[in-house]
Amino acid sequence: MLNVSNVSVQFSDRTLFKDVNLGFAPDNCYGVIGANGAGKSTFLRVLSGELEPSTGSVSLDANERLAVLEQNHYAFDSYSVMDTVIMGHKELYDIQKEKDAIYMKEEFSEEDGIKAAELEARFAELDGWEAESKAAVLLEGLGIEKDKHYQVMSELVENDKVKVLLAQALFGNPDVLLLDEPTNGLDAHSIMWLEDFLIDFPNTVIVVSHDRHFLNNVCTHMCDVDFGKIQLYVGNYDFWLQSSQLAAKLQADQTAKKEEKIKELQTFIARFSANASKSKQATSRKKLLDKITLDDIQPSSRRYPFVGFKPEREVGNDVLMVEKLSQQSVEGETLFTDLTLQLGREDKVCFLSRADLAVSALFETIGGQLEPTSGTYKWGVTTSVSYFPKDLNREFPQKDMTILDWLRQFAEPAEQDNTFLRQFLGRMLFSGEDVMKKVGVLSGGEKVRCYLAKMMLEKTNVLIMDDPTNHLDLESITALNDGLIAYRGIILFTSHDFQFINTIANRIIEIGPKGYLDRIDSTYDEYVKDESLQPRIEALYE
Repeated sequence: MLNVSNVSVQFSDRTLFKDVNLGFAPDNCYGVIGANGAGKSTFLRVLSGELEPSTGSVSLDANERLAVLEQNHYAFDSYSVMDTVIMGHKELYDIQKEKDAIYMKEEFSEEDGIKAAELEARFAELDGWEAESKAAVLLEGLGIEKDKHYQVMSELVENDKVKVLLAQALFGNPDVLLLDEPTNGLDAHSIMWLEDFLIDFPNTVIVVSHDRHFLNNVCTHMCDVDFGKIQLYVGNYDFWLQSSQLAAKLQADQTAKKEEKIKELQTFIARFSANASKSKQATSRKKLLDKITLDDIQPSSRRYPFVGFKPEREVGNDVLMVEKLSQQSVEGETLFTDLTLQLGREDKVCFLSRADLAVSALFETIGGQLEPTSGTYKWGVTTSVSYFPKDLNREFPQKDMTILDWLRQFAEPAEQDNTFLRQFLGRMLFSGEDVMKKVGVLSGGEKVRCYLAKMMLEKTNVLIMDDPTNHLDLESITALNDGLIAYRGIILFTSHDFQFINTIANRIIEIGPKGYLDRIDSTYDEYVKDESLQPRIEALYE
């Protein structure tokens, strides 16, 4: 069991959290949540021993092993894929290399024989003879084909490196598993495999993620970094979110309706406990669910931006006509080919590809930034388009400009006064003197919120959004998700967030170098679970 005793982390200018006392037990998955900058990743670094806390200590039971998802994707570039995975169990890997070195000696002494026998015994205890086959199972589950298992890591594309490093963390059945954003870079099927793996995992998992669907599927507890403290709650992300919102309403309500709200919260807890006890991850945890009381529920300090896109004019019947459109990379590699489609007035389309560059190239092509390799596209005369690019850095070229002045460039004359813009930015969580921040010092999440504000001012009836949830915290993702569900225009977008796609898209189009697959009136959930589509999807890339 992993125990945290009186832990605090303080920097010169602020305290992230203090007096943290928690115990992380086997057979549970703990989701660490909190606003950007609250200290989620820092907390994982403290748990792993990478960062010394300002006060307190972290202890792990004797003979228990802790594994961490490596964040440096280039750390193992000189090793083979197989060795990289097995290195996740350091003792096993070291023994394997040490005994191999002994056997390679030209002169094999009696002392070498004794040492080799000791190493062989320990190697067998650690199930070393099955190491490569078990590593192969993990790699194949995550979509790394057998022909890549003995390649050098430097030869892999970025997304495959991410999968190998995840397999490394999972390898060897660690007693405690620390995962910081494990779904980043994974495709839908790899994420589903990982969810099933973690649900069945018998030991302790502690995970930071911005993927709400993932947190809901795997987590038994939420570890909330808020108010400078870290509190533990039973239940998945949705339960924490809804119960904390109910608790906030209860706390704010001083009227006679308070008893009614208490009853509402009690009913919600009972309903969650009943539903959760039937879920995949419940098993012996039902007794924990049964113990939830009103005292366990606390309101959150989280703030949600307001995201609302309102088209100035309704779009006509002709939206976008694409005929045999193809595009290549700068190196001449085919990204997608012969794409033909017609968008309707109700379409909210998610574009998918195993190569993120392909969807970005499509959006840049129909957005007018790139000339197509071949084919044509034509927007309807009533359309007006706002485009959210993957890389926002180039959208803020004047680093010394304030947020207020940057946004003013995109406002109509009647909306350019400070009062209107300050109120508008306030809804995007830039209040008071925040609006005078220089755009050159903004974080990734702040740039996204600024750019969303710009797009809202444009009042267009078509939105093109290239992975807009990147850099956003859970609260901003939720606000953007709700805003796009309510939007009465056309959306073309891509994302790696399952819930984001599943709740917005009514059409899924996957593009590849050998063609495309167009599924109208299909949810994302239906798309990824339809096994009959797999041969057609594979054909896009073969």
